[in-house]
Amino acid sequence: MSQIGKPPGDDALIRHGCDATPCPQTSKPWVLAAAIIGSSMAFIDGTVVNVALPAIQRDLQATAFQAQWVVESYALFLAALLLVGGSLGDLFGRRRIFALGVMVFALASVGCALAASVQQLIAARAVQGIGGALLVPGSLALISANFEEKERGRAIGTWSGASGITAAIGPVLGGFLVDHYSWIWAFLVNVPMALVVLWIVWRHVPESRGSAAGSGLDAWGALLATAALGGIVYAFIEAPTQGWGSVAVLAALAIGIVASLVFVQVEGRVRAPMLPLGLMRIGNFGGANLLTLLLYAALGGGLYFFPLNLIQVQGYSATVAGAALLPFILIMFALSGWAGQLVDRFGPRLPLVVGPAIAAAGFALFAVPGVGVNYWTAFFPAVVVLGFGMTVTVAPLTTTVMNAVGPEAAGVASGVNNAVSRAASVLAIAVFGVVMAWVFDAVLADGLREAGASAQASAFLEGQRSKLAGAELPPGIDGTTAAALKAAVAASFVAGFRWVMLICAGLALLSALSAWVMIGRGPVEGRAVVAKLP
Repeated sequence: MSQIGKPPGDDALIRHGCDATPCPQTSKPWVLAAAIIGSSMAFIDGTVVNVALPAIQRDLQATAFQAQWVVESYALFLAALLLVGGSLGDLFGRRRIFALGVMVFALASVGCALAASVQQLIAARAVQGIGGALLVPGSLALISANFEEKERGRAIGTWSGASGITAAIGPVLGGFLVDHYSWIWAFLVNVPMALVVLWIVWRHVPESRGSAAGSGLDAWGALLATAALGGIVYAFIEAPTQGWGSVAVLAALAIGIVASLVFVQVEGRVRAPMLPLGLMRIGNFGGANLLTLLLYAALGGGLYFFPLNLIQVQGYSATVAGAALLPFILIMFALSGWAGQLVDRFGPRLPLVVGPAIAAAGFALFAVPGVGVNYWTAFFPAVVVLGFGMTVTVAPLTTTVMNAVGPEAAGVASGVNNAVSRAASVLAIAVFGVVMAWVFDAVLADGLREAGASAQASAFLEGQRSKLAGAELPPGIDGTTAAALKAAVAASFVAGFRWVMLICAGLALLSALSAWVMIGRGPVEGRAVVAKLP
């Protein structure tokens, strides 16, 4: 290992997988800073947009399902192309691809801010997803390439906590901007962060490549992954409005299923697959990704509806809604260093069973509050319990994934795990949207009958049901009737919200069970499998 201040020799660069200065040893703090701020852009964007959705829905006259597409178009391309992003980093240089992703993400953020219609916003969000697919796996791959295994757990724990606290600022700032200026500023917060990251990368981050360098790119895999996710997501989002018997919905679902099956076949045959199926034979890697699928489906799908509940049902401002998850993030920040060492002290299995089980209790607590509740007594306990459960889980989960394969396949491993988490969120939001619409419609029909709503008022609200809790009330009604109808709409949304959160609790318990069964019991040595990959 070269000394600080002394130029590294070729052997040091080779050991660290680098082909250029700066020295990987002296640049470690800068690498960590770039990874934290870069990945925080993607984290902030997800939470900020959820807080801004009610304002976007109102200003752009969007339905609840169009608002879902504002989130899903970004998440769809992010999830489908994350594997490509990880492979591109291994092939052409992690620093180069990471920087490219940051630039695309920033430019697309400006495009989102300039969107004049919900369709333009959805398109710009899709481009944001492409940029995110390049920068997200690159952040963890840079850490894995520049930190030895004995240092990696602490570095990942620091990344997890610092990214979380950075992301915590986003929703609060975004909510403030939505309340006092406009939702467009919620997207523009990414621009100064991107400029800082690009300066750090240019000056201080060494280039590195993975073992797949020079082996080609799996374009068919990327196309099939996008078609698979896109088809399934389209079917579930559009089914509540078009109906399951719609030709477009059935065709999209068929395309998604067929593309999924063909994707698995292609990945088993191409020379350089973006998803090497051999990785799934590694016990800890396969188990960790199954846990990720289940737990992040609960997290992404459940928390999508939380800001909508706070703003449209409970009547909180966007600023308050943005701050509602601060305890969650502060817990992760305060305990991230401790959580990052759990794998070293107890092995991966115990924290990956206990953490999701605690998270399940947190999701169940979200199902308790009704309408007009106090945050501190109703939602705060749920946020705290969920935050502690995720804290126990996230750093050990990430460390387990990366240690299962080692730095040689860091880009691919990071891409796979991030793709699984994002795909889980994409699918969960779409499926939970169906659950929410089904419960909302059923409870609203009963609520309108109990409120004695007129046929005209019921028909008007029937035409507004696609807006869920954002439904407008019939014009010209008296104050008493308006209050009764508003209460019926709010109660219908809360009923759907409870169903969603209970499903989330079940998914979290299943993820704990999967860790108990699979983690720490795999017979295959990770590096031996990686050595056989193309």
